[in-house]
This record gives sequence, C-alpha cells and structure tokens, in this order.
Amino acid sequence: MAEKQEAKLTLPDGKEVKLPVIVGTEDEHAVDISKLRAESGYITLDTGFMNTGSTKSAITYLDGEQGILRYRGYPIEELAEKSNFVEVSYLLINGKLPTERERKDFGTNLTRHSLIHEDMHNFFAGFPPTSHPMAVISAMVTSLSAYYPDSLDRDTDVSIHITRLLSKLRTIAAFAYKKSIGQPLMYPKNSLNYCGNFLHMMFAVPSEDYEVSPILEKAVNQLLILHADHEQNCSTSTVRMVGSSGANLYASIAAGILALWGPLHGGANQAVIEMLEGIQKSGISYKQFLEDVKSKKDNTRLMGFGHRVYKNFDPRAKILKKMCDEVLAHLGVNDPLLDIAKSMEEVALKDDYFISKKLYPNVDFYSGIIYRALGIPTNMFTVMFALGRLPGWIAHWKEMVEDKDTKIGRPRQIYTGDKLRHYVPIDQR
Repeated sequence: MAEKQEAKLTLPDGKEVKLPVIVGTEDEHAVDISKLRAESGYITLDTGFMNTGSTKSAITYLDGEQGILRYRGYPIEELAEKSNFVEVSYLLINGKLPTERERKDFGTNLTRHSLIHEDMHNFFAGFPPTSHPMAVISAMVTSLSAYYPDSLDRDTDVSIHITRLLSKLRTIAAFAYKKSIGQPLMYPKNSLNYCGNFLHMMFAVPSEDYEVSPILEKAVNQLLILHADHEQNCSTSTVRMVGSSGANLYASIAAGILALWGPLHGGANQAVIEMLEGIQKSGISYKQFLEDVKSKKDNTRLMGFGHRVYKNFDPRAKILKKMCDEVLAHLGVNDPLLDIAKSMEEVALKDDYFISKKLYPNVDFYSGIIYRALGIPTNMFTVMFALGRLPGWIAHWKEMVEDKDTKIGRPRQIYTGDKLRHYVPIDQR
C-alpha cells in the first residue's frame, strides 16, 4: 500500500498545518483542505474555482494539456466513431458499456417514454412565439416533477425518472422549436432511433413524408456524444450544487439548463454564427477580419478558436472537422456564412500567429457550422448543447446522491463590506 502523502502549509503566525494529498487514478494530485478552517481558522480563496476540486468523480477524465477526453475510461475518439448517443448515455449513467440485452432494453424504455403528458401541450401554447427555447425547455423540465410527484421522495427508485427525462427532453426541445415557427407539433415515432426521432420531430410536417438521412443522423449522434460530459464545468457544478440540497432530479437538471444558457458557457457556438454574420454584414473580407483580430483593432474577438481547458488542441474538434466536411458535402449547401467559416478555418490552421497562440478551431466552431447546415436555427444551438449534456448531468447527479460523503454545497467567502455600524433614525440621516 502506497505511503500517505502530506503537504505542509505555513501560516503568517508561523503555525504549520498538515494537509493530506489525494492522488487520482490518472496521477492527478490535490491538497485536501477540508479540515483547514477547523484546524487553523483560515479558508482558501479561489475565484472561479479554477484550482479547486469540488468532488471526487469516476465519470470523466480530462487532460487539457495533452488534449485527452475520456468517458469512464473510454477515449472520446473511439466512442464518437464506434458508438451512438444512447449507448454513451448508458455508459455515463451506469459506469459501463451495456450488453446487447441491456442496450436493447435501455433503448426500448427510451422509446416508450418519449411522449409527454397531453396537458403539457397547453404550456407550449402559453408561451409567446418570441420565447427563447431555453426558457421553454427549462420550465418544461421543472414541470415534469409536477407530473411525477414520486420524484420528490428521496427514497424512490430514480431509474424511471432518469429514463423519462433522457427520452422526453428531445421531445420537449423539438416541440419548443415547432412552437417558435408556428408549425404543428410532430409526435415521436417508435420506429425511429433516438437521434432519428429527434430529427423527425424537428423537421417533419403532417403534409408530407420525411425520411431521416443516415448521414445527418450520424452527425447528430456525434454532436451529442461529444457534448455528453465535460467534467466539473459551470452547468455540471450547478446540477451538483442544487442536487446537494436534496432537490429532485428534474429541478437539478433544470438548474443545469439555466446555467448552460449563459453566453459564456453554452452560447459559444451561437457566438460563432453571430461573428460570421457580423463579418458578412460589415462588408469586410474574412482576411481583413483576421488581421483585425491579430492587431486587436477595436477589440475584435475571434469566436470558436482556442479553449479555456484545452491548451494544444480540442480532441472533439478533430472529430467534428471530419464530420463537418462530410455533412457539407452531403447537403451541398450554398451558404455564404459557411463559406466564410471554411475560409477562416483554412487561414487560421496555417497562420503562424494563430498557431503560436494555439488559437485552433474548437468544438464550438464546427458544431455551429454543422447545426446551421442541418437547418437548426441559431437560438436552438444551446438547446442542442443541453440535449447532449443531459446524460452527463444525470450521471453526476446520480453519483452525488449515491455518495455517502456528499454534503450540501456551502462555499465560504471573504467579507469586504462595512464594519459594524449602528442604525440611524431616518430624520437624522
């Protein structure tokens, strides 16, 4: 058995505190400060939690320096190429790849639970046509707890609720889109697979037949797989924080959806399209735009390039670049924005400035291009992100509630306000 390691912290008064060192399975090291305040009176300050591990987790391993992403130990490259979203969802939630029987049963259950209660259609009717789809789906997910009140019982079997949520969110997402464009809602078809069913509900109309393209179904599968989990990001941490209070699955996931809605998190691929639209409207060439980026003219920002975590390359982007080329060739789309995007990609991959600063196209760049090519509107991009991230959120919520060491989240702070002062009557102020 390996000898336990310790770190030593020397405080300003000379007091020395011994802190245990935790080592993960991939040789990640952490200093355990859980008893620091009790033993010394000190806390740590880490704005944005950039250096703080909030939990131990067996779900996803991410190494930004090496460009590694693994779900339950499986490389993302293998899962994207050989698996599908339903199987990856099972893997994340249950910790292992399913047997043939388990995958069949899991898929069958998802199919059987794809419908939402008919009364919920009234909710869609109540939202104005201008409603952002993220506002709609977050409200609808929360409302599911009203239709399944046993979810409020912390001792209930959550597996049925996990299945319901994983299946119904695609229906809710598609219904939100149909509502926004004034088309009739398309019910799910049990003969279609998970992603094919989603495409059917999004783009079919009652007046004509709709055939799901295998290439487009593959593209949606890959997009959802690549977004399925990404360690302790903002929305996943939100799911865990809300869930730590004992909140039910639906409420916890709705909170994650709302965290994802923020433009600094789930809105990145939408920002790519908005950047391309801005270039087109301005009338300048993409080459001039890139020069403005390099010279920092008017704080020109390049969206969809580089990544906060990945320091050399985003492994998901490599996969999506290939898929992007395949989708565009299959559809034969003629879109000026996509032409600008492909031209910018070509320049950035060869330009010494972007190479030296590691500003490579990331997953948001390619996902934005693919979603646009598929005909998915820009305001639905974050919804697609949420649909993909759902199994990761569920897996983390499940891991948290099953962990006997889980405590309600309650960060500390360093107070910087006024010192003690006494109340002054209003006539004396």
